[in-house]
Amino acid sequence: MTSSPQQAFSALNLELPPAPQPLGIYKPFLVDGKYLYLSGHGPVLPDRSLIIGRIGENMDMDEGKLAARQVGLTMLSTIVTNFGSLDVIKRVIKVLGMVNCKPDFEKHPYVINGCSELFAAVWGTENGIGVRSAVGMGSLPDNIPVEVEAVFELHH
Repeated sequence: MTSSPQQAFSALNLELPPAPQPLGIYKPFLVDGKYLYLSGHGPVLPDRSLIIGRIGENMDMDEGKLAARQVGLTMLSTIVTNFGSLDVIKRVIKVLGMVNCKPDFEKHPYVINGCSELFAAVWGTENGIGVRSAVGMGSLPDNIPVEVEAVFELHH
């Protein structure tokens, strides 16, 4: 990979939304040694509003995948806002993707690929793809379609 993660992101011509503020009693991120833990993030849009909906009810899985990409952008915004650049991240360690969906929906990995594909585009396939779980939930806060939390390794 010849470009830095920040350069790779810039080449995608995507807009980062504002980094969200906690809506409860928790930290949006925590650094422990060489690891950065990001709390669950939702799909924040550039105007600070949220994408709302439930997969299989009022959103299809392609709309869910785009919402998952927006969650990834929101996570990138938290990194850039608090650390100045995506270049501080060495690699993605773990992603947990939660999908707000009807009980009969079974394509959770497809939806969460929206976030994982973004991370792979930023950090490359070697460092941008970590271990992952993609699971369905009966509901998510504010009826968002996707929530993702992740662990990253920092450059030290």
